Formats: sequence, structure tokens, C-alpha cells
Amino acid sequence: MNLLSAENISKNYADRWLFKDLNFGLQLGQRVAFVGINGTGKTTLLRILAGLETPDTGLVSTRKGIRVTYLGQQPVFDESLTVEETIFASQNDTLKAIQEYEHVINDADHKADDLQRVLERMDALNAWDYEAQVQQILSRLGILGELLTRNVSQLSGGQRKRVALARVLIEEPDVLLLDEPTNHLDLATIEWLENRLSSPTLTLLMVTHDRYFLDKVANEIVELDKGQMYRYQGDYAYFVEKKADREMRETVEVEKARQLFKKELDWMRRMPQARGTKQKARIDAFYVTKEKASTNLSKQQVELSVKTTRQGGKIIEADSLNKKFGDNVVLDDFSYVFKKKDRIGLVGPNGAGKSTLLNMLTGKLQPDSGTIDVGTNTVFGYYTQTELEFDPSQRVIDIVKEVAEVVELASGDVLTASQFLNLFLFPPAQQYTLVSKLSGGEKRRLQLLRVLIKNPNFLILDEPTNDLDLATLNILEDFLLHFTGCLLIVSHDRYFLDHLAEHLFVLEPGGAVLNFPGNYTDYREYLEERETEAALEAEEKAAKAARAAAKLAAPVAVSTAVAPSPQKRRATFAEKKEHEQLEKAMAILETEKEEITAKLNGGSGSPQDFAAWGARLQAVEKELSEKEERWLELAELG
Repeated sequence: MNLLSAENISKNYADRWLFKDLNFGLQLGQRVAFVGINGTGKTTLLRILAGLETPDTGLVSTRKGIRVTYLGQQPVFDESLTVEETIFASQNDTLKAIQEYEHVINDADHKADDLQRVLERMDALNAWDYEAQVQQILSRLGILGELLTRNVSQLSGGQRKRVALARVLIEEPDVLLLDEPTNHLDLATIEWLENRLSSPTLTLLMVTHDRYFLDKVANEIVELDKGQMYRYQGDYAYFVEKKADREMRETVEVEKARQLFKKELDWMRRMPQARGTKQKARIDAFYVTKEKASTNLSKQQVELSVKTTRQGGKIIEADSLNKKFGDNVVLDDFSYVFKKKDRIGLVGPNGAGKSTLLNMLTGKLQPDSGTIDVGTNTVFGYYTQTELEFDPSQRVIDIVKEVAEVVELASGDVLTASQFLNLFLFPPAQQYTLVSKLSGGEKRRLQLLRVLIKNPNFLILDEPTNDLDLATLNILEDFLLHFTGCLLIVSHDRYFLDHLAEHLFVLEPGGAVLNFPGNYTDYREYLEERETEAALEAEEKAAKAARAAAKLAAPVAVSTAVAPSPQKRRATFAEKKEHEQLEKAMAILETEKEEITAKLNGGSGSPQDFAAWGARLQAVEKELSEKEERWLELAELG
């Protein structure tokens, strides 16, 4: 049973067809992930289905009585309303009753008559279970207390997204249309959301780049490619495999059509003037072949291979950093010496201080105490969450030329700004269009390009996956896997973190930072192991207490049993991962030690060079000794 249908819909922007004559249906219980490269029209199609845009041709219809709710990337609110008024703006009587109930009980000066009235109203509508769900949604999204009374015009981008998400979840529509629902959410909230959206009774269509989220929530993938729709019944890995098969078949079919077209074109040129039925059919077939033969098979692909500035011995040394805003401590005594080829993921709940730490490392913000010593050869590339700033009159190529006129690639080749833009999926015709005409994902891609052309050797990426399509993300991941400098990533995309981060900085309450050896999935397994151990410990304590109580109640008996010898403690999951990471770190330090020793024995260099090399050798030997000692301790545990 189709709840929502689109028939023969088309949309044209700036003399370019995004799609033509598309047909789409969404049935009860379908959870569809909508994918495609930036600029293909995913958001536009979603808005058309939601009734917020009108197609140039075709019709969108919904079954009678079906409620469709849309969550966009940039939620639009009535700026005069409070958060509470915005969330409960529905015409649903039950929601109105819950809103009034919440308002009365949160008012310290409420009257007894008002409380009695709202309680009776809640009873009459059987609203208590619904109210509990509302409270869970608001709690998990962090929309509580003072935030409910704040005006929506005062909210940050992340807060606005959470308020909009709370509103659509609380309304419980029949069909949910979600555009990048995980943007601006922290990892714990994303995991809660994917569990909530995985209900077999839920019907939704979402645009998402989060591959773990896609696999958990969606039961079908629909791709929009060159104006056509392709459906895949499977997970992301299945989609990648079948998409490759489809493209291979298309290549064979187009090549056959091109060969036939040459033959038929020659016949058309020699064809006699007389028109018979047989000739007419062949002429019609010729034009069909011509259209197939003219199919553009060129695959748009971002090619990231910029040169990396050479790193020196010292990269960044952070010592005893502290930072707080008012009474809120966001960083407490953080120290770390960044090493060559560090690949670090920075995780923690929203507001924990991730961006604060990044801004301190790059000098945009000063710590309250502590020091940050940046090496002379360290060149930052800082990709921030803030949107690309530009003058309305600027063209795409102007934005790039502000940073560099030419770009040196890792291969040594030098490209002009225009040539480099072309590699980033900005063809010459688009390079001279206004930046304001780009889609959100295209602007983010342009912003990433500006960071990379500076040839950084210390790359900081703050939520780089927001608004980027899956094709661009795959290429970005491949580039980062081969990036020879230091990498520090803040991301809510668990797939992205798992593939790139070798250890994590986990920001914890009170400003503590846990340096965890492993990726995000390793960290989740560690937390589960810790929870299991805590539960077992609680059970053991309860059992000991019960045995002690029983012993007091029973007669005293003389025991001749020999006490069992204590079992040797086994290494925890985190300790095993630390042991593995220590082996890698020790190998890197051994290599650096050999390089420095070779320089000292080489005899070429200034007195200042020899002094610096000697000091660094001492530091390396000390660090190596400490790691070897810790490695032996962990090896003992097995």
C-alpha cells in the first residue's frame, strides 16, 4: 500500500534538468536511504515529496489521512516562538494536553485547580504513555530546563537541529522525510536515534551519508544518478557491489550502441528519398540508438593528491592545558606530545569542548593555563564546521585563487586553480558561476579544497562528513589513509572514525581526556566490557554479603579446606589494544632514533642543528624506555 507516490516528476534548475519523468512510491514499513553525489537533486526531490517545492512536471500524492513530516538540513522556525512552543506547535489534542501539563508542573507557583484540571485532561486522553515518550525524546536530545523557555532565535545550529528533530519525532507522522538527520548530533544521540528509527512499523525516506546509520535503519537504498533512479534491496556493501555491476553493463551497452550508431548513420546518409514502413521503423530506431550512444559514461570523482609540507622533529607539545568557561570546566590538565603519522579521533558529547581543544591547538583560543609548543615546520590545515564565507559577487574560481593560483600535487605536477577545481568536480562552466548558486554539499567540497591546497602536514577536520556525498567521502577516506602528516578528526560518522583513527581522545565530564588505544568500535566494546565487569562485581559483592549473613546465622565449624590460590589477572580489552599500539609507537620511535643517530654521525650541520638533534635523541630514548617498560607490564598479563 503506497502511502506516498510521485508520478512523472521533473525539475529544471538554470537550464539543467536535475531529473525527468521520475516515478517513486513509498509503502508502509519501507525505510529508504536516498543516495547520490552532491548536486544531483536529492534535497530538491525530498522537498517536492514534502510539498515544499513544485515540480515542473508530474504529480505527488499521499493517501487520504496520511501525515507527512519533513526535517531539512537547515530547519526553519517561527523565530518569535520559544523552544517549547515550537516543539508543541502541532494541532494534536494529546500534544496540547501534554504541553499544558508540562507547563503547569514546571511552574513552581502553579495553582491546585490548574494541576487538577491538566491531570484530568491527561487521564481523559490516555496521554500518560505518550507523555513518557515525549520526556524520553526531549531528554535524549538534551532539550530540558532553561532551554525549553529560550527563544528559538537564540539557538545554535546544533540546537536548532535537535529541536527540529524532537518536533518531528514527537508528532509521530505516518511518513518521515529526513535530510541528513545525523548532522550536528553527538555519537550517543545518533546511536539512540538509529534504534528508534529502526522500528518495522515506521515509514521513512532519508538522505544520509552515515554508512553505519544507513545499514542499521534502511531496508532499501535508492540512488539518483544522472537524473535516473536505481533501487537496491540490501545494505551499503551490497549497493556498492551492484552499482559497479550496473555501471559495467552500461559501459558494454553504450559501446555496442556507438558501434551500431556508426553503421546506421552511414545508412541514414545514403538512404533513398522514398519512405516505406520498414524504413520509418529503422529511422525511429536510429534516433533511439543515437540517444543511447551519446550517454556520458565519464565518472565524476574527486582526486585528492596534494603535496604535504615536510614535518620537523617537533610537531605539537601540549603541556598541562586547562580551560573553563564560567564554572564549566571543559579541559582539565591535558598533556600530549603529537608524533609523526598520529591518527587521532576526538569524541565526546556536544558541548564537551571538542572545538575548544582544536581552537587552542591552532592558536585561535588561549588556554587558562598550560603551554602549547608548535614546531616551526608544522603547517595546519583546519577544516571547520562554520559555513564557507564569501561575497555574493564571488565566483567559484575566485574563492580558490584567494588561497593559491597554482597547486602542487604529491606527484610533483603543478596545476592551475582551474585545473584543480576540475578534479574536485567543478567543471569549467561551473567555475565561473556564483558561489551562492552551489548546493550545501558543493560548498563544503569547495571549503575542503581550500584547506588542502595549503599543503598542510597537520590536518584537523571538524565534522568533515557533514553534507558530503558518499562518493566524495570514499575518496576523502582514501586520501587520508595515505596522508603522511598528523591527522586529528572530530566526527559523528562512526564508519569514518573506524577506518581512519588509530586511537581516540575521549572528552569526559569534568574536562578529563581519556587517551584510548583503538578506534570507535573498539571503544564501544571497551565500554560494554566495563559495564559487564561492573555488573559482575556488583553481583559478587551481593553474593559475598549473602554468604557473610549466612555464616553469622550458622554454627561455627572448623574448616580444613585449603584456600584457593588467587588467579592471575588477565589483560582487559583496552590493555590488549594498548599493547598493540605500543608496538607500533615503539617501531616509529626506533626509526626516528636511527635517523637522528645517522644525522649526528654524518658530520654535516650547524652547532644549533647538533644541539637540537642531541636534545631530541634524549627525548626519544626516554620515551622509548617508558613505552618498553609499559609494554613488558602488559605482556606479563597475556
